[in-house]
Amino acid sequence: MKSLFVFLFLILLGLNACSQDDSEAQERPPIIDMHMHTGLPHEVPAGTPALCRPEPCKGDGQATINSTELMEKTLEQMDRYNIIKGFLSGVDLSAVQEWSKAAPGRFIASPFILKAESSELEKLRPEYAAGRFNGMGEIGTQLNGVAPNDPSLEPYFNLAEELDLPVLIHTLGIGPYMPHFRSAAGSPLLLEEVLTRHPKLRLFVENAGYPYRDEMIAMMYQYPQLYADVSTITWVIPRTAFYDYLQTFIRAGLGKRLMFGSDQMVWPEKIGVAVEAIEQAPFLTAEQKRDIFYNNAVRFLRLEEAEDDPIPRNEAA
Repeated sequence: MKSLFVFLFLILLGLNACSQDDSEAQERPPIIDMHMHTGLPHEVPAGTPALCRPEPCKGDGQATINSTELMEKTLEQMDRYNIIKGFLSGVDLSAVQEWSKAAPGRFIASPFILKAESSELEKLRPEYAAGRFNGMGEIGTQLNGVAPNDPSLEPYFNLAEELDLPVLIHTLGIGPYMPHFRSAAGSPLLLEEVLTRHPKLRLFVENAGYPYRDEMIAMMYQYPQLYADVSTITWVIPRTAFYDYLQTFIRAGLGKRLMFGSDQMVWPEKIGVAVEAIEQAPFLTAEQKRDIFYNNAVRFLRLEEAEDDPIPRNEAA
């Protein structure tokens, strides 16, 4: 009899936890995550702690490297935090398609571009024509030391402008510890050639070009079509450093051009950390938080122009 009571208690405890998660999602207005991945561009062992900077530091969490398990954990976190849509990319294009099929309408599918090669671009054209991809990037060629104004990327920008694709690019001073990564190739000023050649390009920069603060602000002032996300820096650097950086952009009047991203790679638990970093920012007004979480992405993605509402919403939100 005692074991039965224990069993019933555990069931009730589990139901209570589930109801708390559901309530938490319902209390949050909808969020659009503009930076998600199906994995890393390089291999790490299962259970590897999350990235952190600056060294020496100790990351938390454990890497989930099985694609199906990672997808399930990611969707659980999206449900918990009422993330209704995610800009999703991956080096493994089949994984991106699998996630999109498993959760119809939940993701903006996009190829991760690690090397800008004409042969790879030709493979993507029929994918776009068939509607299997709706975005471009993360363009991560900086991870191989290639700057955004390198001629090899020009055909990709041409295609993105032609098809009116939203484009995510890694142009900043930090990245994974890969042998050919170069911080100097990440100055946002190198985007000027790209934006002048492609004035209709819908481009957003990962982590607002961190730590190239002044350069990024100058570019966003001069080129109104340029947006930025705040993603990895919500959890990979000290919270104080992130808040100092974010507040500078808010004070500069750029709060309408910043978008939320978690940069979920293989640590899905970081989605919640990223959300809470924005929610807990003491200098952001409620309106500024909603802009970052949702309104700015809707404008950038031109979702408000669609005839039918393409965003699945939590009815209680």
